[in-house]
Amino acid sequence: MQARPPRVLIYSHDTFGLGHLRRCRVIAQALVAHRPDITILIVAGSPVVGSFSFPPQVDFIRVPGVVKLGADTYAPSNPGLTLEDLTEIRSAVIKKTAEIFNPDIFIVDKEPLGMRGEVEESLQLLRRNGARLVLGLRDIMDEPSRLVEEWTRKDAFAAIENLYDDIWIYGLPQICDPLAGIGVSEAVRRKAVFTGYLHRADEPSGALPERIRLGEKPYVLVTTGGGGDGAMLVDWVLRAYESDTGIGVRAKIVLGPFMDAALQTDFKRRAAKLDAVDAITFAASIEPLFENAVGVVAMGGYNTFCEILSFDKPAVVVPRSQPRLEQQIRASQAEALGLLRMLPDDRFEDAAAMAAAIRALPTQARPKSAAIDGILGGLETICALTDGYIAAGRGSGSRGGAWSGKTRPLLPRTGTG
Repeated sequence: MQARPPRVLIYSHDTFGLGHLRRCRVIAQALVAHRPDITILIVAGSPVVGSFSFPPQVDFIRVPGVVKLGADTYAPSNPGLTLEDLTEIRSAVIKKTAEIFNPDIFIVDKEPLGMRGEVEESLQLLRRNGARLVLGLRDIMDEPSRLVEEWTRKDAFAAIENLYDDIWIYGLPQICDPLAGIGVSEAVRRKAVFTGYLHRADEPSGALPERIRLGEKPYVLVTTGGGGDGAMLVDWVLRAYESDTGIGVRAKIVLGPFMDAALQTDFKRRAAKLDAVDAITFAASIEPLFENAVGVVAMGGYNTFCEILSFDKPAVVVPRSQPRLEQQIRASQAEALGLLRMLPDDRFEDAAAMAAAIRALPTQARPKSAAIDGILGGLETICALTDGYIAAGRGSGSRGGAWSGKTRPLLPRTGTG
């Protein structure tokens, strides 16, 4: 009997913003382009997952969504459900999907046990079935002491020690090592691979709203990612253009689908009064806007950073510092390496500082001038690793010690990892 084509299941908890979903999507696209025999299913909680296009070999299942209230505080999107009911529903859908789909590889994005532990049962099931279990981590999770507290509370240390076969770190140690300073064991260290950042390519088929069509005039792209925490950046850029009519380059602002509706309305009203500014809510294919921009003004999220590198655009980054220090650490390290310029948010009241930064973008150094080897090799590395897993067959993972029930051994909280 002919062997079944390989299957990959990807989990994206998507409690806030677009970052997790977009990272999973670009990995899925790269894998099916590399080997068309793969079938990929993405389990996601994002309400906008249906707005994105996927290749024929990639499909998705959307689980009921949540609203993020704080760093680790959530509420159901549907007010008729309790958070406990919602978590139980999501966990059951994920487990049944894993059972029926029966993937050869299961990739979990960022959260070792998922939101509120919702993928633990699926991980244990697939482990028994011989699937390769992979935890994918962005380059920077948080400041180490905060991450230790969070992962201890969530029992994540035991998961990465005993459940996962591999840890893919989507970055380079020159910028950050997310496992440093949190006390992980050498066994966990041996599971980890720095893949490099995930290259993004232009998607010429992606439709753009008429209001923000590319046109012929030079422009800077202003992007807030999902937009839920991007109001400060947009306001700062608008004040720059309102106070300085001589900046000399247009701005195209993508507010983000998760920005507060009242703020979106106000920002669009202000932008409409400015001849040099266009504003839209969302572009599912933002790549053409990156490709044609002379520079970028953005927050310091992972996906935006990958796009800045991929399209080699001069960038001014205004990182957030709450609820995590992730963006601030990434921007600071990237600036030290000559990849971008950081504008601290403590200068928020200074509209002239933003105007000057935008005006300088067209002549600012591009990221490639820093000449960092392998910085965008992430997708190639992931495809090669996947080939190796498939060639080795099911049950070829590293397989740590047994773990069952609610007794979860925690790793020491000391050490540098």
